[in-house]
Amino acid sequence: MKRFLVLLVALLAAAIARAEEAGKPWQFSAASLQPFWASTTMEGESVLFLKDSDAPPKASLLFVPTRILAVRSSSGEVTYEEGRDYTWQSGTREIVLPPGSRIVVKTPQDIRRAPGSQPYRLTHRDGGDEILFGATHEYHDMQTEVTYEHAPGDWAGPKPGFAAELLPRTLKRLAEKQPVTIALLGDSISTGCNASGWANVAPRQPPYQDLLVLNLEAAYGAKVTLKNLAVGGMDTSWGVTQMGKVIEVQPDLVILAFGMNDSAGRPAAEFQANTQRMIDEVRKARPDTEFILVATMLGNKDWTTLHHELFPQFRDALAALAKPGVALADMTSVWAEMLKHKKDCDLTGNGVNHPNDFGHRVYAQVLSALLIPAREKQP
Repeated sequence: MKRFLVLLVALLAAAIARAEEAGKPWQFSAASLQPFWASTTMEGESVLFLKDSDAPPKASLLFVPTRILAVRSSSGEVTYEEGRDYTWQSGTREIVLPPGSRIVVKTPQDIRRAPGSQPYRLTHRDGGDEILFGATHEYHDMQTEVTYEHAPGDWAGPKPGFAAELLPRTLKRLAEKQPVTIALLGDSISTGCNASGWANVAPRQPPYQDLLVLNLEAAYGAKVTLKNLAVGGMDTSWGVTQMGKVIEVQPDLVILAFGMNDSAGRPAAEFQANTQRMIDEVRKARPDTEFILVATMLGNKDWTTLHHELFPQFRDALAALAKPGVALADMTSVWAEMLKHKKDCDLTGNGVNHPNDFGHRVYAQVLSALLIPAREKQP
């Protein structure tokens, strides 16, 4: 009986600890914003388990784990148990769900809707139903996060690095702990869409631009002010009309993050010309202002509205503008490499063209890599 009581007390204590952990508000962690390509620990990689046959539901990770550290609901409120909720075979990148698992599982039909039943036309490329539109946290609720260790050097994609030669003025101000003002101009991704903090659901992680500010302030001890001028649904043709607002901010650094809405059909040459015009207009008033040009994430290849051949063309058009004072944040290539190992529904925030929490962290990691020197040793 005594042993039973001791065990019961221990179980209750563990349950209370788990509940307290789950109830904690989101807290900034520099570790979660370390570039994943330079680390041997993947923090909270998102997956969505789909069952479309008699086989057990499974999902693929970016890397082959050497050790699974945690599998949690995307809210962070439920920690799943190996054996009971999931299985993983050493040497593989797949997580498999056994019968009775508590992890959320969907079917391909669950992420589709009848034509004309949604606010937006999201026709699937196969000509059938529409892609499910996640207005706020619909995909977030379906996804699961996996934290794991893996071998170094497994990333075959691009590795954004410190832009010391391209952004010297901004980096000098940061290093000297001078205040830095950043103006952000872009589309709905940059308004914060589908980050859990934007959707006001657990764990309430901020979107990428706010993560970047927190990361810069933690790394340098400088005051960083971000003026977010992004508006949902906009493209570079709108962006060129907003330079007066950008100049009013008196920014040290301007982040231009367009491309998703331009990919509905704008030629790459026009996209490049619009971007160059934005740079030129700001430079007329503030010659020392520096720029980061964000090559956007990829949208869902199954959405008929997007011309996927334009994404790499836009990236190359922005890369051609890079020079001292202008750096490229290449989310396009990073996202394309991730999709070689994962499904779009693993990474999406709304089903078509927004990142989820994990995607917002990757955005922040790519931008941070340009502005924060790499540590000599990564965990």
